[in-house]
Amino acid sequence: MRKIFLVLMLVGLSKVVVAKDIAEYKQERLIAKILNQQVKKHRTVQSSVYSILARYPEKVDAVMTVALARYPDEYRQILIGALTAEPSLASDVIKNAIKANVAPSSELVKIAIEAEPAYAQEIVNTAVQFSPNEIENIVRVAIRTEPYDTINIVNNTAATHPNKILNILTAAFTAIPEQASNIVKGILALFPNQADTVVKTAVAQSNDSQSNHIVTAAIDSGVDKDTAIAAAIAGGAKKESLAKLHNDY
Repeated sequence: MRKIFLVLMLVGLSKVVVAKDIAEYKQERLIAKILNQQVKKHRTVQSSVYSILARYPEKVDAVMTVALARYPDEYRQILIGALTAEPSLASDVIKNAIKANVAPSSELVKIAIEAEPAYAQEIVNTAVQFSPNEIENIVRVAIRTEPYDTINIVNNTAATHPNKILNILTAAFTAIPEQASNIVKGILALFPNQADTVVKTAVAQSNDSQSNHIVTAAIDSGVDKDTAIAAAIAGGAKKESLAKLHNDY
């Protein structure tokens, strides 16, 4: 009886899966038909995607899948159309664009953040989730695209992906070296035990003129003076440029 029950249960699940696949197939065919009709009426892909999602935002996955499959070269228009129709769909939009593999993830992130800067963090989080190997480029592009949200982007991404902190710091310091001391303070507040790595990376990736500011920021954040200075020197700072800090603290 147990085997019969298991067989019946598997058959039932198979029917559910098949029914779901058929429903999704029909849905995608319908969306493809609507999209094609609108494009034939000389509407742009951007406005076509916008009009569909403005009415049916819950169909975002199907609309993005169909649009990117049929018009892969128009990915910029598709992203902008989708985000303009419903900004809160930012995560779903960037997810589908990355999965479609129509352009580098960092480029898609740039387009999405330019279209909806208020959702920069959600866009970055989703992009990193689906392209973890591109985290450095994603963070760098995100910061350069939306510099006013730098600290939040760096801190939130580092908190979510602590094992990638070196990549995140490298991206941040190379993107906006003038913000190095603020980035150091933000990261050390989250990872006080990573002082050596944070200071060393900050100095290595920033201008020489920033070394003193970075060490000062670390000391102000509670890092031992000698530890901060040693890490800075390991990162390439000149001893003579840090000499004054011995007297100031």
